[in-house]
Amino acid sequence: MRTRLSTDIGGTFTDLVYFDEESRRLGVAKAPSTPGSFSQGVLDSIAVADIDLATASEFAHGCTVVINAITEKTGAKTALVTTAGFRDVLEIERGNRPDMYNLLYHKPPPFVPRELRFEVRERADWRGRVLEPLQLDDLESIVLACREQGVEAIAICFLHAYAHPEHEETCRNALRERLPDVAVATSSSITREWREFERTSTAVLSAYVQPVVDRYLRALEDGLASQGYQGGLSVMQSNGGTASFAIARQLPLHLIESGPVAGITGAARIGELLGEPNVISLDIGGTTAKCSLIEGGKPNTTTEYRLDWRPDYAGYPASVPVVDIVEIGAGGGSIAWIDDGALQVGPKSAGADPGPACYGKGGEESTVTDAEVLAGVINPEYFLGGRLTLYPDLARDAVAKIAKAVQISPEEAANGIIRLVNANMINALKLVSVRRGYDPRDFILVASGGGGPMHSGALGAELQVKRVVVPPHPGHFSAWGMLVTEPRVDLVRTQIMRTDDCQPEAIEAVYRGLEIEAKQRLRIDGDAEVSYSRSADMRYAGQEHTVSVPINEGPLSIEAIEAEFHNTHKRNYTFDLPGEPVELVTFHLAAQQAVERPTQRELPVDGRSPEAARKGTRLVDFNVDGIQTCVVLERDLLPPGFEAEGPVLVEETASTTLVHPSQTLEVDRWGNLVLHLA
Repeated sequence: MRTRLSTDIGGTFTDLVYFDEESRRLGVAKAPSTPGSFSQGVLDSIAVADIDLATASEFAHGCTVVINAITEKTGAKTALVTTAGFRDVLEIERGNRPDMYNLLYHKPPPFVPRELRFEVRERADWRGRVLEPLQLDDLESIVLACREQGVEAIAICFLHAYAHPEHEETCRNALRERLPDVAVATSSSITREWREFERTSTAVLSAYVQPVVDRYLRALEDGLASQGYQGGLSVMQSNGGTASFAIARQLPLHLIESGPVAGITGAARIGELLGEPNVISLDIGGTTAKCSLIEGGKPNTTTEYRLDWRPDYAGYPASVPVVDIVEIGAGGGSIAWIDDGALQVGPKSAGADPGPACYGKGGEESTVTDAEVLAGVINPEYFLGGRLTLYPDLARDAVAKIAKAVQISPEEAANGIIRLVNANMINALKLVSVRRGYDPRDFILVASGGGGPMHSGALGAELQVKRVVVPPHPGHFSAWGMLVTEPRVDLVRTQIMRTDDCQPEAIEAVYRGLEIEAKQRLRIDGDAEVSYSRSADMRYAGQEHTVSVPINEGPLSIEAIEAEFHNTHKRNYTFDLPGEPVELVTFHLAAQQAVERPTQRELPVDGRSPEAARKGTRLVDFNVDGIQTCVVLERDLLPPGFEAEGPVLVEETASTTLVHPSQTLEVDRWGNLVLHLA
């Protein structure tokens, strides 16, 4: 027997999905996350599923280790080595900061203090020409200082290393020889894109988390091996593809959004299955809600990711490919609180320990989950399929504190919490759609996570999407997304070319070089099937900003590239400048290796019927639609083709789908719950 496994660590639960290649059976399991040692939660989920790891062949993993280490400031003690004269780039940052007119604004503190930022004499220009050779003698004092200060990691970022990486590579080899126990990261091994501050920040963040990721992956690898596992190991990257554990240790920053991105990849697969290339993905977990837009079957990616960015805070740039995602602190564990008489929900979460008040583990603050229990949406006796009993009285007591503060009833307070968290989610969904020029009416909404199906009916109606789709096992959807994801490499090269002064052959040569490097990173030999996606950041000569333009494979036409740029620029900025000189600035290549993945099976008919699925009725508070009697259905017993008019509740082990009055529920042949909105 060969079993494929994938696990996703969330803020509250660790999810497992497994696929038996012989029986073609897909199974799921869930265990509480273990913040003290996240790898233990993974092993616990495997124990819940009762899987013999000796029979497993593949293991894919998504984690929050990188983003947790950065946000909680628990990474390694890190030093920076940079070009002489550029020691303070990390602290100067950018002048175009957010909240420009706030006189009390404070920049994000750098991860490397000034006493650990060192200079080396060397210089190359933006074309890659060496102006001053690298002076390795400068490293002697740096090595001594790093030893004395107990430095655990070193980031190297030289000026224009994106065009001339050789100096960084020579410096890295010299430091590794002198400091064999210290992790060393170079900016050019992570990104070959220009902009000194962004590259420096990226190199520093990568070095900062490298020892943490290495320890975590080794602990997980050892834990799996101790239980007999001998198969392949891969980890989900932020670009929507997987990579080996070995690559993840070298490029740990590529895991910054490891878990959430898997759900977006899974949503794209669902859209492909349904013949719907335009999808809005909504994943509501215990701590956060994640939104992303998929156009033409492909999630949008960006290399302009900023960690901890807010409208009034610049955050930390990380120039690595990340699926364009909006994440807010709005999940089942999000805590409701009063701010100067006004109700607020999130971003603080009750997490897995103690969790919402209704868990009975000591939590006393009201959460979204407590409000859903009080409204009748969540069945307290069937949470996690009955493995975790909830306590409605504790939920009511917690919500009553909020109700007392604003002088309303607990039921009204519960409605207020649900309405407010829905409003927060609508804003996030509009950020990835309406505010970027997309009409939600052209998209379907794929809802996942434990909380997604509960809120998706209301959110989909507000956005006026074509329909809402709740895939099978929504509470384990990110883990399922990893199971069907393929290995992927994203590469970038900044190389400025004017379209009126270059030939198609020069553009093709850049992409051919990137394809060769991509195959090397994927470790592909022979005739393995690889698909490539090309794009370029382009601008009018003299502009600062760029727009991303797709570059088709095959014979290249400068005129066609220019035309596509003009159209894209007009869509993004409402104007174009035909006749003005155009520049290609940065070349992007995404390489995806085709490997065999589990396919979606049609829902079997045997043992399923509307009568068998009916569990009874329950009163549910729909707020403006009042308290209504809902038919309660067991999802695992619903047959394909089943239809029902709302209000309806569909229960399953790790989630509940709420169908509002005037909405229609349909079960398609793949087992998806499809909500048709009035």
